[in-house]
Amino acid sequence: MTSVLTCAGLHKRFGDLEAVAGVSFTIAPGETYGLLGPNGAGKTTTISMVCGLLEADAGEVFVAGERMTTTTTSIRALVGYVPQDIAIYPDLTGRENLVFFARLQGLPRTAARERAAEVLGVVGLTDRADDRSSEYSGGMKRRLNIGIGLLHRPTLLVLDEPTVGVDPQSRNAILASVEELAGAGMGVLYTTHYMEEAERLCDRVGIIDAGALRAEGTPKDLMETTGAPDLEAVFLELTGKQLRD
Repeated sequence: MTSVLTCAGLHKRFGDLEAVAGVSFTIAPGETYGLLGPNGAGKTTTISMVCGLLEADAGEVFVAGERMTTTTTSIRALVGYVPQDIAIYPDLTGRENLVFFARLQGLPRTAARERAAEVLGVVGLTDRADDRSSEYSGGMKRRLNIGIGLLHRPTLLVLDEPTVGVDPQSRNAILASVEELAGAGMGVLYTTHYMEEAERLCDRVGIIDAGALRAEGTPKDLMETTGAPDLEAVFLELTGKQLRD
């Protein structure tokens, strides 16, 4: 079975700073992989290489068996990237935002509206579809942001801190949506500062610090190996750092 994502020996340097130092991991279809690390650990740089936004100095990225580079636009279409920063148009309704981005991705008008309706259901916004997104709560805006990343039915969904600053109800809705997507066979790369999210969602986690992957495995295996009671304690044991400052 071909992996959804394979990162092999990724390196990236910015001047004297080695931001990523030999990172390797894979994600299988239907698997949620958590990339855990403090600010400055190399998560964003790794994600940028995975999405074809940044060229690796060394190493390779493969999505569904095809090599990803900054020039391979066809492969990038297999990836849905949801950044930390919310990228929606506040004067448009939720539905209009989704239709707009679907049209940008090349869907005909009727297909765009149909897909927008499907995605609104996935992210739990059907009842607010025709309200301006400026009226949405922070959590609803993040759910709409995730919906935009799903419009083109990606093989790999990359979620960078998707629950930062949201209320508990919206946070639970986001987590439930991610669980449903992985259950339907989509590979998910998930970064978070919240260990309870990683324990709930992630089949495996990779702990990254100072650009290097320090450990990898299921949450249960990492806790058993280190003798730590939870992932927060595992992270502290392996890096000597708190995940959240």
